[in-house]
Amino acid sequence: MSNTARYWNLFRNGIFGENPVFRLALSLCPAVAVTSGVKSGFLMGVAVLFVQTMANVTTSLLRKFINPKVRIPTYMFIIATWVTVTDLAMAAFARDVYAQMGLYIKLIVAFAIILSRSELFASKNKVVPSFFDGLGMGVGFLLALVIIGFFRELLGKGSLWGIQIIDTKPLLIMILPAGGFFAMGILMGFFNWIDIKFFGGKGASGAGGSHG
Repeated sequence: MSNTARYWNLFRNGIFGENPVFRLALSLCPAVAVTSGVKSGFLMGVAVLFVQTMANVTTSLLRKFINPKVRIPTYMFIIATWVTVTDLAMAAFARDVYAQMGLYIKLIVAFAIILSRSELFASKNKVVPSFFDGLGMGVGFLLALVIIGFFRELLGKGSLWGIQIIDTKPLLIMILPAGGFFAMGILMGFFNWIDIKFFGGKGASGAGGSHG
């Protein structure tokens, strides 16, 4: 397999085969918390995409210098560093967005998907594969949040990105946590069907990790 094909498979794997939300069921609680609207889901997804990619790259660069006995605290320190960079950058250059997302940005430190990719992939692979793995996982998380936010906001508020689309009475349950988990369950089933139909059900085979 050529390097280009391998990198493409790593990227695609994060979107379909091992999608952090729909296939691995990681970081479900924060995913539900920020997807009552498309905008909030998108912004959180972009932040996670940046942190995931940079954490993977940094872990890969330092993997030979990290003592196995302190690897988890080291990974957490790396993740916290990039979360801090994201937090400060948003506070300085996107104050309106930061006013809405500030608390949730800080919580990215505890997202299980970022730590799990540092432990399971970036710590064992070179920089370029780790970059594409992080990019794929980040894009997969971003798409999951946008899709969930799309259905929840449209059905629960009758709007998209804060713009009213439907004048009929909305299903208010969809903007509540229960509605978020219901929407997520339906979409998980859809992604499982895609994996079985087009990829032979080979996804979610080795990324594991604790939920968070």
